[in-house]
Amino acid sequence: MSRRLSPDLLAVLGLTALWLLFFWRLFTPISADQVSLKQGDFSGQFVAFGGYQYARFADGEIPLWNPYNNGGLPFIADTQAAVFYPPRLATIMLARLSGGWSYHALELEMTAHVLAYSLMMYALVRRLTLKACGSVIGAFTAGLIAGYSGFTQGYAPLQLALLEAAIWLPLALIGIHEATRQRFRPSWLLLTGFALGLSWLAGHPQTSFFITYTLLAYFGYRIYARRLRWTGFVIGAAIFGLIAFGLAAVQLIPGVEYLTLTTRAGFGFDSKANGFPFQDVIQFIFPRIVSLYSPLFVGFMGLTLALVAVYRKLSTALFWGVIAFIALLWSFGGSSPIFAVLYNVLPGLYFFRGQERAAVLVMNSLAILAGLGAAHLLEWDFVRDYAAALRLRLWLNRVFSAVLLIGALVAVSWIGNPTAYGGVIAPLAFSIIIVGITSLALPYLLGTERPPRAFWILPAILVLELFTVSMGAISTYDRVPPEQQISIVPPPLIAHTLADTDKPFRVDGERGVLANYGSLYGLQDIRGISPLFLNRAWNILESDLRHQVAWELFAVRYVFIDWNELMIPSTIVGRGADVFGEINLHRLSDPRPFALVTYRQFIARDDTHALELLHDPSINPRQTVILDRDPGVLSVDRPSTPAQVTLFEPERVVIEADIALDGVLSVALVDYPGWHATIDGNTVNIIRAYGAMSAVPLTAGEHTVEFVYDPLSYRIGAVISIAAWLSISIASLGLYAVSKRTSTLGR
Repeated sequence: MSRRLSPDLLAVLGLTALWLLFFWRLFTPISADQVSLKQGDFSGQFVAFGGYQYARFADGEIPLWNPYNNGGLPFIADTQAAVFYPPRLATIMLARLSGGWSYHALELEMTAHVLAYSLMMYALVRRLTLKACGSVIGAFTAGLIAGYSGFTQGYAPLQLALLEAAIWLPLALIGIHEATRQRFRPSWLLLTGFALGLSWLAGHPQTSFFITYTLLAYFGYRIYARRLRWTGFVIGAAIFGLIAFGLAAVQLIPGVEYLTLTTRAGFGFDSKANGFPFQDVIQFIFPRIVSLYSPLFVGFMGLTLALVAVYRKLSTALFWGVIAFIALLWSFGGSSPIFAVLYNVLPGLYFFRGQERAAVLVMNSLAILAGLGAAHLLEWDFVRDYAAALRLRLWLNRVFSAVLLIGALVAVSWIGNPTAYGGVIAPLAFSIIIVGITSLALPYLLGTERPPRAFWILPAILVLELFTVSMGAISTYDRVPPEQQISIVPPPLIAHTLADTDKPFRVDGERGVLANYGSLYGLQDIRGISPLFLNRAWNILESDLRHQVAWELFAVRYVFIDWNELMIPSTIVGRGADVFGEINLHRLSDPRPFALVTYRQFIARDDTHALELLHDPSINPRQTVILDRDPGVLSVDRPSTPAQVTLFEPERVVIEADIALDGVLSVALVDYPGWHATIDGNTVNIIRAYGAMSAVPLTAGEHTVEFVYDPLSYRIGAVISIAAWLSISIASLGLYAVSKRTSTLGR
């Protein structure tokens, strides 16, 4: 046992040391040496939403609803919010202990996931190659690719949910491997279900979708290869599928409900068929030649070792080779017929766009194959397999010659046009060097019997490749400390609006606020960059009525814009700048109150008709409410009456109204399942107003109206998830106790 642990301990320490080296500029306390992840989705989506999570959880509240972006959205159902993802909860707790939410807190969460990914891939390939004398080297190689490939260190850290959903695949595969290693041991599938559940909780359903189908395929393959009963596949798939669903149900059930009501629901094949251009395959060998990122790059050494595994027909190599090939074709989207086939065959695929993200399966498959290939090289019989080694040398020499020829052609072109080819010369020269080194190293190792330690040159070359391409890449990192990326403290213009104590109100922050920063600063913005946007609200906010009518219906009081004058009366109350230039802060002269009682109603046939009526200049939405059904209130021409919002919380709004005639209380609150209304304690049905907002009928007199967000989808999901987490905890403890008892009896 000690002989086994020692190499593994050294390998784990080595992977950890390389992790520290790769991210040293994120860890260093020296400000001048620090880098930080680029702004974009990382800052505008994940840091902003993380800040909202932090604020709510720090106050002991569960963030079910978010009023600060998109005019309001079901936060629990927005998948990328990852409200209950355990590592995110740990980040929030640590941030709380260290003084508050910060940009750097989420950067550290990202780095922790990279280390976990690398170590879990090491563990997987170690188990797959346990009997091979090169097992440790092979597992180390696979761990390097998983942690530092072009996919993992390209856009994945910036699309944090994608990275965090992807890392759990190796752990899930370990569960399947152990469950089918000798006889069928379904208890190991608890591990698969646990890992898959964490992936779905991480907040990138498309990646988890890829992983789910890969696990089903691998489980089926293992059942077939081990000659196990097909009923084992059905039972096993049900076990890890139900566990994963149960653990993530608290987010999945609200998420599915939300997805059906967003703009994504109307997307067709053409909207979802985008993927890599075919020329991206060049970046298997020449990273950063075609595009800013190189998600297909696993290092030339890694690619060569993967091809060795397939060529030598190693155990499971055929399976992972097929997965890599299908995923590569899939990543081309509509440019390849494979996507059209999958689109019509795989349940759930029609929900997702951006098919280039299938690169996650390409990278994982190649990482496993490279690990298998590296482990196998130590067992290569150079006498008996001399011909195969000669063929490998010949193949490498041809590739090197082809790369040299390409380099020469580009060099000649560069002499004539250095501006056009300047960015290509450096990565091309590096690729030539790496291909040359690999062409010398592999034949050297296979030319005669070498000591096992000599084969560590394989991961050494891989480190040189991957770290040179990805470490501190300008496509992912800025040369500034994280605190200089965005201010956690509200900037001056935003602080000015927050100082307005007459709440609630909304702002149009397409300029000045930007992204999802309304959530970070607690400012109710009608804009946002979350990929999921309620379709009804979107139809108003993005129509040609986006200014006058959208500002009216959403109770906008302040507008951040570069205009000096709006189309409705306003006063400039502040000036400043954002990343796009100078802006003005306008305060509307007569903004609509958040709650308003109207006495004239117009009944629309449907939401489309309601939108058409909003275009009718004869209908004043301040005086006339457009409803989807009869409120049972007499419609009369009478000026509207403001109602007083006495309490405004994300999931609870209390309104006091005192009216002389029956009317309809129109509220700037989007109509969404889970919102419930009471009038003086009595439950009433919410009526959809203007095709997107909420309203309730009121009789004459004084009333207290309360809107509460308490979605049934969340309550059902929470009960299922609590039961699932308790069940898997009890089952794990029981299995551990049985194994300890068996071990004791065995002694």
